[in-house]
Formats: sequence, C-alpha cells, structure tokens
Amino acid sequence: MKKKGLVIVGCGKLGAIVADAVAGGVLAEYELIGVYSRTRAKAEALAERMPQQPTICDSVEELLALHPDYVVEAASPAAMRELALPALRGGASVVTLSIGAFADDGFYAEVMRTAKECGTRVYVVSGATGGFDVLQTVALMGGATARFFNEKGPDALRGTAVYDDSLQAEQRAVFSGTAKEAIAMFPTKVNVTVAASRASVGPENMHVTMQSTPGFVGDTQRVEIKNEQVHAVVDVYSATSEIAGWSVVSTLLNISSPVMFV
Repeated sequence: MKKKGLVIVGCGKLGAIVADAVAGGVLAEYELIGVYSRTRAKAEALAERMPQQPTICDSVEELLALHPDYVVEAASPAAMRELALPALRGGASVVTLSIGAFADDGFYAEVMRTAKECGTRVYVVSGATGGFDVLQTVALMGGATARFFNEKGPDALRGTAVYDDSLQAEQRAVFSGTAKEAIAMFPTKVNVTVAASRASVGPENMHVTMQSTPGFVGDTQRVEIKNEQVHAVVDVYSATSEIAGWSVVSTLLNISSPVMFV
C-alpha cells in the first residue's frame, strides 16, 4: 500500500512528537517527506531523527511543491494563515494546532469554501483540551451557552500584556472576555479556546476566563456547555504541552483508520 505523504510546519517539541510517531511505526501509513521551520536548524534536527531523511525546506512554497497529502501545522496562527489556502488549493489537507487563526470569521469562511471546492479538509485537533464531539452535539441541539476556564502559572504569562511581578505571589484572574478577544491578546497561548468555540457557539459567544496561580505548573483547560437538557464539562490538566503533539498523532490515526473515534 502506498503511504500518505506528510509534511510538518513547525519543528519544535510538538512537531518532533509527530515525526517520532512516523519513525516508530505508530503512524505506519504515513511517510514524512518534508519539514519546514522558521529556524532551519530545528528543521535539520527533526529531519535527522528520521530513518529516511525528509526534504528540508526553506519556505512554505518549497514544502508544498513536494505535493503532500497532509500538512501538519505545529507552528503558530500566523503560519496557519500563510499555508492553509495554498495547501488546500494544492490538494493537501491540513491538520492544525493553531486554530486561533480561525477567530477571524472571514478567513474561516474562506478556508471552508476553499476546502469544499478543492475536495480537501482541515482537521482541528483537540490539543490540550477535548470534547469537541459533545460540544458540537449540544450546540446543535439549540439554546446552548458555553464558557472556558484556563489556569496557568505566572511564568507562562511572561512577555504578555497581563504579566507583572505581583503574579508571582498573588492568584488572580488576568483575563475575562470572549474567545476572539482572548486569542487577540494571547496569540499563541489560547488556541484551544477558539477550537472549542468553533465546535460550539462561536468565538464571539464563548466566554473565557484566564487565572494565574503562583507556583502552578502546566495548564488547566475547562470547557463547559449547557442547554435545557444537557450540562457537560470537559476538564483537562496537562503538566506539559506534549498532549497537543499526541493529539495530532491521534487525529492522523483516525484519518487512516477504518474505525474512527469522533
């Protein structure tokens, strides 16, 4: 059986998890044919992990010229905005972690239209949260409201507009607003809020609260949705970001499996 051609955009820790799953036979139906990262050294390091070294590319255009079946995006919302439409038009489906790019309604609509016209797909992975199936189901039933709670340690917020040294000693809510507002303030830290909102009530209707807790390590992601008949809570704690990389592996397994868990 011919293997599916896979390329990776973003060759950090999460991209490496996917590459190792290919190399280790977990993703036996895929072949890693190309890698691209903003830092070439990271792409080279990831390529060296593979028994058969993939092509190391210097641009998204060069990567897509390899004509992959699937593009794994593990970089940033900016990278997703750059690659999604060209990839879909070129016949590749996209597996993305940076769903924050879809907070933009216009871009989201254009991606959906392009994928439909080209017979390709975008797979939104669960990342560090989950429950997209129940979120979508409850939203379809009607009358749903949803909210998202995120807890981080103060060090994870360094370099953002909400950080100050007092967070090292004081627990407090540092953000309250919509998922659309959250991703605008934290472009790489709350992709999961946009993913959960797109699966349910939309980025402008999902309320998000972020809490900073001194000494806290990792992330808590809690999404809650309710209507007159159902009240569902999905609560996930992760000590590291590795769950996001493994969620890509799980999605790729689902794509190639005769039985899918959705």
